[in-house]
Amino acid sequence: MIAKEDFWNDAEKATDLLKERTVLSNLTDTFDTIHKGIEDAEVLLELALEESDKESEAEVASLLADLEKTIKKFSIEITLDGEDDARDALVSINAGAGGTDSQDWAEMLFRMYTRWIDKKGYKCEIIDYQEGDEAGIKGVTLRVSGTNCYGYMKVESGVHRLVRISPFNAGGKRHTSFAAVFVYPEIKDEIVIDIDESDLRIDVFRASGAGGQHVNKTSSAVRITHLPTGVVVQCQQESSQHRNREIAFKVLKSRLYQLEKQKHDKKMQSLHDGKDDAAWGSQIRSYVLHPYRLVKDHRTNFEMGDVDRVLNGDLDPFIEGVLLS
Repeated sequence: MIAKEDFWNDAEKATDLLKERTVLSNLTDTFDTIHKGIEDAEVLLELALEESDKESEAEVASLLADLEKTIKKFSIEITLDGEDDARDALVSINAGAGGTDSQDWAEMLFRMYTRWIDKKGYKCEIIDYQEGDEAGIKGVTLRVSGTNCYGYMKVESGVHRLVRISPFNAGGKRHTSFAAVFVYPEIKDEIVIDIDESDLRIDVFRASGAGGQHVNKTSSAVRITHLPTGVVVQCQQESSQHRNREIAFKVLKSRLYQLEKQKHDKKMQSLHDGKDDAAWGSQIRSYVLHPYRLVKDHRTNFEMGDVDRVLNGDLDPFIEGVLLS
């Protein structure tokens, strides 16, 4: 396909195909690496046991530990096969009720995600940024691009809760702040209708009604059925079968475009509705700085005591835990 002369005529489509090819190629390479690693470990373990070689046994243990990490990563990557998982992501972070504390918390989340994005090697672009009244931010929207970007980040949608001693309260009271994160795939607006001739059934028949004697004497009318969707169009207004086919084909393309547009609009609406639901309805993670220090994911019950490490962008254990659950 890449060798075809017209491959780069549609640069955007070509880029998407190359991106998909890279993802699939990486998966097959990883699978081959795992397979070879298991074979090597088996051979080495056999030799180590035969010769009671403790050094070789330790080498096998190290090799298996590395294999376990590779298998875990591979397991995650093969789960990212959703329709939108390979797309770039749009990420919105919005402060909840709670004034300055919540706005400060939204900025802490913004910093946490940008650090995670850097560690993953993704690219980040700020689309919208609203500063807080006294500190922090009211909201920020990011465009994040990279391999399986949306697939990884989609699990971060929901409410994030912070418990700490408020730095903005002179009384030093414990305060709970909320911020909502919503992640959705970047969906391009253009809809391309590509009709495969093998998906069509074309029937010709004699026209009826107005149009003169010639129209009625020859099989000039054309009916086209699009088999995958069941859409049927027909044209009999012209005396030429070729011209009727041409008109019917245009009508079919318009009908299919409308169907795809309805699907697209429905999808965008569901994403928008999901944003409202996720806003304050589903608390996914708590970050506690006082009276103890702990980050807990409420979907998997995974916990980590090193809160600073998490706030510095070490989110993989949480994201991977949800993806593998």
